[in-house]
Order: sequence, then structure tokens, then C-alpha cells
Amino acid sequence: MTASANHTETNPFLEGPILSPLVRFALPLMLSLVLQAFYGAVDLAVVGRFSPTASAAAVATGSQTIHTVTMIITGLAMGVTVLLGRLAGSGKLQEAGKLIAGQIKLFVIVSVLLTVSVCLLAPTITQWMQVPEQAVPETIGYLRICAIGFIFICAYNGISAVFRGLGNSRTPFLFVCIACAVNVVLDLVFVAGFGLDAYGAALATVIAQACSVIFSLLYMKTHPLPFPISRKDFADGSFFAILRVGGPIAAQDFWLNVSFLMITGIVNSLGLVASAGIGIAEKSFLFLSIIPAAFMSALSAFVAQNIGADKPQRAVRSLFIGQGISFFVGFLIFLLTFFAGDILASLFENDPDVIAATARYLHGCSLEYLSMPLIYCFLGYFNGKEHTTFVMAQGLFTAFFVRIPLSYFLSRLPGADLFTISIAVPVSSFFSLFLCIGYFLLLQKKENRHF
Repeated sequence: MTASANHTETNPFLEGPILSPLVRFALPLMLSLVLQAFYGAVDLAVVGRFSPTASAAAVATGSQTIHTVTMIITGLAMGVTVLLGRLAGSGKLQEAGKLIAGQIKLFVIVSVLLTVSVCLLAPTITQWMQVPEQAVPETIGYLRICAIGFIFICAYNGISAVFRGLGNSRTPFLFVCIACAVNVVLDLVFVAGFGLDAYGAALATVIAQACSVIFSLLYMKTHPLPFPISRKDFADGSFFAILRVGGPIAAQDFWLNVSFLMITGIVNSLGLVASAGIGIAEKSFLFLSIIPAAFMSALSAFVAQNIGADKPQRAVRSLFIGQGISFFVGFLIFLLTFFAGDILASLFENDPDVIAATARYLHGCSLEYLSMPLIYCFLGYFNGKEHTTFVMAQGLFTAFFVRIPLSYFLSRLPGADLFTISIAVPVSSFFSLFLCIGYFLLLQKKENRHF
């Protein structure tokens, strides 16, 4: 019996029911995303409770910027997950050493470039985003302190990508638990205890990230990877293969988040309350999009392994199952944001004006949660098939030719507020869904011709 066949018989991704292994794989991803969202939300919540509004605006704006830069790292890491999933599905894990060597070289370069860029450009970023004058000094400080932690973000995402490509989403969840616990404690110490405001929140974040990486390295010493990594692998590591698959994902995620920062800049021109309001709305989005985002990541690995094992129809069935679960949850979130946005906002802020502004923005965005679950699952499917160029193209087109122009136009209407501007979000989301459906049908037509 061949290694490939043996692998197929023992891998639940490739044989038997789809729902159970897909959900079991997605569940730790969901919990990880909950903790990651909680990780950032704690910064904003603690600062919002114990610091001035200017500090809350600094954390809200600064954390969006850091999240945008982090998308470059997570996108590249997804390339590792997909490529390793292909190797796992085809039973060729002995070739994985070169892939990991390429990832290490790539992430060392990326972390240095990102750290230097953000530290140097922090003042420019605050100007570009039209950060309210009262919040500018703390926003710059928050950005520069958080930038020091990019090396840890690269290390965490790189290690987690390897485990997920192998079908293991539980271990990365442990790493996030460590970071989240440390961050909560240090936020309270630095912000509530020492009164360091936004600077304390940033410092807590970096230390928590470092602790997570240290734990993950210790874990790997006692739980070795199922393939060797030699010095020879670093001579010709799969550097460019990762860029080929992960690069478009990173570019799409980065520029999509840049588009949100541009929208934040448009909203910031409306004043401090609006600035704090959209920051809280974006933090809420991280929580509310957790299940679709988890299925997107899960499908990327699940589909990659099945494509590697030459089982395209099983990959399609996994897509539909993921969409069904995600849409059901998305409908519940639509009801929540449409009718109870003020309750969500009150979890982060005491100021009634900020709560009201946030609720109006969430109300206008609520329809997005009907289309987003379907979109995210489509993107996970396309990632797993290595069609990441389309993922990038549709994201950039939707953001820069629909969402941003429409947001700017709506912001210029007489009496425009956060609700008015928010209408651009569901409009662009449904446009993206239309593109994804069209591309999926095109791929199915080509595959039917092939068979």
C-alpha cells in the first residue's frame, strides 16, 4: 500500500462524513478568533473605562492600523497552510521541510520591514487617517510600541499555519489562550493600575505576544513535527511558492483593511465621537464575523487537502456545508446588529453619545451579515484551490471601486452621520458576493468539461 493511500484511510478530511471533521476543525479556529478579538477588545474596553476619550480614539485608530499590517502576515501564513495541506492530502509530507524553511526566511524579512516602516511612518499614518488632534500623540506611541511585536506575530502565525495545514487547529488555540490571559492581566496593570493609557495597552499587547511565541516553541520541542527540517532545506526553501499562493491573500487582506482605514479617515473628519464610534464598530465586527472567518480558514485547509488527494467534489460539498452553518449564524447576527447595536456598543464605552453613534453605524451595516458568511466560505474554497489571485482581485475591486467611493459620496450628503456612511458596507458586500458566485460557477463549468 502506498503512503498516499495509507494517509487517505487515516485522514478524516479525506474520507467519511464531511460535517463532523469540518466542524471539529473549525471550532478551535472559532475559539481562537474569539480570543484574538477579545485580545484587541480588552485594550479598547480597559482604556475606554479608565482613560480619557482621546486615549480610546488612539487605541481604536491605532489598533485598526496594526490589524491591517497583521493581515499581511496572516495572508502569507495562509499560503503555508494551503501548500502544506496539499502535501498532506497527496501523502508527500517528506517535502514539507523546504516549505517551512522558506517560511522562516520570508517571515524574518517581512517582520523587519514592517517594524521599520510602521515606526517611521506613524506620524504620517495619523495625518492620513485624520486622527483628532487630541489623540495624535498617543496614536503615534501606540503604533510604535505595537510595531515592536511584529516579529512575534510572524512567529505565532507561522507556527500556527503549519499545525493548521496538518489538520490540527487545537494547538494554535492553546497559543492564543496564553497571549489572551497575559494581555488581560497586563492591561489592567498598565492602564488601570499605572495609568499608562494607550501606551500601557500597547505594551501589554507586545509582552503577551512574546509569551505566546515562547510557549509555542517550548511546545514544539516536546511535540516534534511529523517531517524533518534540515539545513539543506534553507538553501532552496519554498520562498517563492509561499509568495505565489499567500502573496495575493496578503495583498487582498492588506488593501481591504487599508480601505477600511480610509473609511475611518472619512469618518474621523466628523469629530471625536464619530472616530471613537467607528473604532468600536470595527472591534465589534471582529467578534461578529468570527464564525464565517473560522469556516473560511477551515475550508482553506480542508479544500487544499482534498484537492491534493484529487477529490474536488468533496471539496465542493464542504463549501456548501460551511456556508449553511455560517449563514444561519449570520442571520442571527443581522438581527442583533439591526435591533440591539446600542447594547453591543455599551460593552466598550460609557459615553452615551459614542454609544448612540456606534449603534447607528451597526444598524446600517447589519445587512452585511447576510452576505458575508457566504462570501467568506467562497474565499476559503478559492484559497484551498490556490485561486488566490481572484480572491485578491475581487477584494480590491469591491473596496476601491465600490466601498470607498460610495462612502465618500455618502459622507458629503447634507446631515451625513455614521448611519449614512455605513450604507456603503452592505452594498459593497453584496457586490462581492455576486463576483464570488460568478467565479464559482465558472470554475464548476471548467471542471465539468475536464471530467
